[in-house]
Amino acid sequence: MSKVLTKASPIIEVLNKQVANWSVLYTKLHNYHWYVKGENFFTLHIKFEELYTEAGLHLDTIAERILSLHGQPVATMKEQLASASIKEAKSTETANQMVGQIVDDFELIANELTKAIEDAEHHKDQPTADMFIAIRSSIEKHSWMLHAYLGK
Repeated sequence: MSKVLTKASPIIEVLNKQVANWSVLYTKLHNYHWYVKGENFFTLHIKFEELYTEAGLHLDTIAERILSLHGQPVATMKEQLASASIKEAKSTETANQMVGQIVDDFELIANELTKAIEDAEHHKDQPTADMFIAIRSSIEKHSWMLHAYLGK
């Protein structure tokens, strides 16, 4: 029988940090989708929708992993904002600032996921480690593309 982690488990805490991050990022990406302006509106409007759709999938996958480990995902905006490393959108960003902020957010999450993967492997939780590896791989690809968009 597999080991059941308690709510206080360090893996549940790591997972909840990512629930919070992806919740805030999901909302931020919606904000950018709605408020982007300028000559690249059509391109970025579509891209931000693609990214918030993917963010929603990551959020749900991580929350369901917590539930499968008998934990409780942070599920209120107050909890998510208090726990997240990601900051809310300001609603004053230019299109390029929006893209730059997403790149920064993805890099922050990727760094956190690197540590989270090590933690999951240390606790012999390969399913969580595999899930985090897949998410990190996806956001690293998005970061590369968004860097290219910015000419970096």
